[in-house]
Amino acid sequence: MIIAAIFLFGTVGLGQVKIGYVDSQIILQQLPEAIKAQGDLDALTNKWSAHIDSLTKELQNDYAKYQKNAKKYKKKTLESEQKKLVAKQKIIDDYKNVKFGQPNGEIYRMNDEIFGPVKKKVYNAIQDVAKAEKMQFIFDKTGNAILLYGDPKYDVTYKVLDKLKTGN
Repeated sequence: MIIAAIFLFGTVGLGQVKIGYVDSQIILQQLPEAIKAQGDLDALTNKWSAHIDSLTKELQNDYAKYQKNAKKYKKKTLESEQKKLVAKQKIIDDYKNVKFGQPNGEIYRMNDEIFGPVKKKVYNAIQDVAKAEKMQFIFDKTGNAILLYGDPKYDVTYKVLDKLKTGN
């Protein structure tokens, strides 16, 4: 990061660069579209988690029944019951992987689908504010770029929020 800043100032020239920053977390917490998108994503996650909980409870009940009756079972029945338990556990594991597995889980696809338009809108607003403020660079202080210090006069978070909310 420091090397990038030295390179940036060395090539563009000190005093010619105007840099700002935003706090995307504040923007996403206050932007109605982002709040709705997060609610939609949470609803999906809760639905899937409830299904997993239901399957897990069923498996636990079946396992308790198996343990209670295991001594009564003949070898063939014992093996059959064990296979059923293993199969149920596999169904749960497969469902978790399909819904939440990285990087191909449905949650990641749905996140992109639901938040894609919001991210595009925020990005466009950031670009508009940067152009209006004649800034060459805008960092996100909540992102991967480490912002060790930011003078509040260069914080354009609320200008971006105003742009998003008013459309001006």
